Amino acid sequence: MKQKSFIAWATGLIIVLMAGCNDIDDYSVSPNHQLSFSTDTLSFDTVFTTIGSTTGYFMIYNRNDEALKINKILLASGGESGFRINVDGRKGSSFSEIPIWKKDSLFIAVEVTIDPNDDNTPFVLYDSVVFITNGRVQSVLLEAYGQNAHILRGGTAFANDTTLAAERPYLIYDSIMIPEGVTVNIDKGVSFYMHKNAKWLIDGTIKTNGTQNEPVTFRADRLNNFSSTISYDQISAQWDGLFFGASSFDNELNHTLIRNGISGLTFEESTPDRKKIDVRDSQIKNMDGNVLWAVNCYIEASNTEFSNASDYLVMLSGGKYQFTHCTMANYMPSAMMSNSASKFIQTLTLADNIIYINENNNEEKHSFPLRQAFFDNCVIDGSLSADTTKRYSGEIMFSTNDIYMNGHDEQFNYRFNHCVMKTKKVDNDRFQEVLFVEDPKVESMKYRKSDGKNKDGKYDYIYDFRPASESLGIGKADRRLSEQYPTDRYGINRLTSELGPSIGAYEYVPQEETKNEK
Repeated sequence: MKQKSFIAWATGLIIVLMAGCNDIDDYSVSPNHQLSFSTDTLSFDTVFTTIGSTTGYFMIYNRNDEALKINKILLASGGESGFRINVDGRKGSSFSEIPIWKKDSLFIAVEVTIDPNDDNTPFVLYDSVVFITNGRVQSVLLEAYGQNAHILRGGTAFANDTTLAAERPYLIYDSIMIPEGVTVNIDKGVSFYMHKNAKWLIDGTIKTNGTQNEPVTFRADRLNNFSSTISYDQISAQWDGLFFGASSFDNELNHTLIRNGISGLTFEESTPDRKKIDVRDSQIKNMDGNVLWAVNCYIEASNTEFSNASDYLVMLSGGKYQFTHCTMANYMPSAMMSNSASKFIQTLTLADNIIYINENNNEEKHSFPLRQAFFDNCVIDGSLSADTTKRYSGEIMFSTNDIYMNGHDEQFNYRFNHCVMKTKKVDNDRFQEVLFVEDPKVESMKYRKSDGKNKDGKYDYIYDFRPASESLGIGKADRRLSEQYPTDRYGINRLTSELGPSIGAYEYVPQEETKNEK
């Protein structure tokens, strides 16, 4: 009885399946039954010539109550434009008799590879995907913005002094090496797109000559979006960083943007008797490791933003340092950190020692006197609470012997003058006219966009550290020093402000804030 019941069930199932097959073969032939698409134009923003694009997608929908058969899906160019399509998992430039069930959809993937030409500026390439159904023609436009680039592969070492011009961007694979004794000058407007694991190894000298309107840029080479609201341009850990050897001196970064690497600027153990680098009017942000890490160096920085790191934001061990009108802010969201990141570290760390791991995997401690670490008109802020029982807490950390914690002119010489600092209040003459923020519920600064949220409440990881209204640093800078730096990172005049010069890399501009809030 069980066997007969099973045979009857199976026979019924076959009949149902055969009936279903007959229904699928019953396609509408009405030209009024047309397709719908998830977009009318699929765009690729900046595709480097000879380098294939990322994959773009769109959907075909049959919103009708009857099945359709798409007679033809093809590229209008016949596959000659450089665009390629994949229809529901099948590659080609032309497809015939493609069924699509009622209320169903198909998936179209598109890629493009653009041939190089003589243009230095971006150019546009067009094609379209054409659909012919029951004699009716529909299409989705394809467009890609091509960009010729200097492509450097296999490691590049400059043997002689070199100037890199801005007529085309540079796409960097592997390493760029500047040997000792060699200077590389970089013209204003040059952009470096760094591939995964690419890095700069600098034993000589690098000088960037960016301007307010034409900065020099170091960033990752992924140009598409990570999600519907987040660009890969905001995501860290995409390339390695800039590394300066012990023999590298007299470096300059002017109006330079460095972002989304594993580390930003890393300076090996050196000497403070000669200036290592002068960083002016720049922005270094969104690093999965350190933004600035230096051992026994001489560094000056002004009008510069250092922001968002998974590890140390600014770590200075030994040496000589001068920071003026800088903004140091670490609001790195945990979602931006790699799996290797395990903890939050204070925004600013000052030390007179460093611990290395030797070949035998043992720790070696090297000591260097912190000859000078002076911070004038600077913001030191972040997401850590300042309300602790430690003598120095919040967003600063001192790594030294307890007897030097309050400062020592030869061993641990530091000073904070007219700064906004998220740390426990300190009764120490090395903190001069400092605005302390101790309450964890109070923000040190109020920024244009401090929480990285866009208007619809979704995180886009874009941070704007210009001061907004009620910021503690507005009009509180040391004017004598501001006169030496009369304009901020964006070229805003500090000295003409009705409220007086503001602390940090950015001057407060109320009319711009009002405009942005509309």
